[in-house]
Amino acid sequence: MSMMENAKKLRSSSLAENLRTVGYALLIALVIRAFFFQPFFIPSSSMESTLLVGDYLFVSKYSYGYSRHSLPFSPGLFGGRIFGATPARGDIVVFKLPVDNRTDFIKRVIGLPGDTVQMKDGVLYINDVAVRRQRVDDFVERSPSGNLRRIPQYMETLPNGVSYITLDMTSNSVWDNTGLYIVPEGHYFMMGDNRDNSSDSRVPDAVGYVPFENLVGRAEIIFFSANGSASFWQFWKWPSAIRWERIGRWTD
Repeated sequence: MSMMENAKKLRSSSLAENLRTVGYALLIALVIRAFFFQPFFIPSSSMESTLLVGDYLFVSKYSYGYSRHSLPFSPGLFGGRIFGATPARGDIVVFKLPVDNRTDFIKRVIGLPGDTVQMKDGVLYINDVAVRRQRVDDFVERSPSGNLRRIPQYMETLPNGVSYITLDMTSNSVWDNTGLYIVPEGHYFMMGDNRDNSSDSRVPDAVGYVPFENLVGRAEIIFFSANGSASFWQFWKWPSAIRWERIGRWTD
């Protein structure tokens, strides 16, 4: 065999080995994403001030077991959940929007199956009992132009003891007073922490009650966060655009 033939054979073997390596890496990444952790980007302000636009977090896929929505593109391979575990009140959950079963939403679990949920004068009621609500320091928001805006914040404490911060951007907003919601069996009532800027289960035509099968996973930890002040190519602005204090923060 000539030296040229040997070189061709070595190049062919090297290419095949590289393709196998890439294939293995893609397979491992797919398995991790489908069964363990999925990265998720926060695109809107509906969960402020708990989660900010520009936060990147990991969602644990195993927390509530697995449904068809655990897999990319939600293939109809099976129904229901495997190794199912019910979410706790107060969990921050990524789920598929019931109206299309494709769009990822992230909200907080407020109502469990069989609960009644209602908003009265901006106060959350669960099973006809007002959720404890305490005023805390304002949320300070800086606009791209540099102007500061102060938004009232309240700490809510759910019946199971889970506490978190909510924003009250507008007094007597359209969703500060609602009818009575009765959560069906096998469904959950989701709400955003930014109460006046969240499309959630209070809006039946947009979100409504979320089936257990539609849960994708529980938000766990923020692994990166940027405030949007620097474009990808503006590398000299990256240090000031990154929210260093948010990296490694748990969402609970």
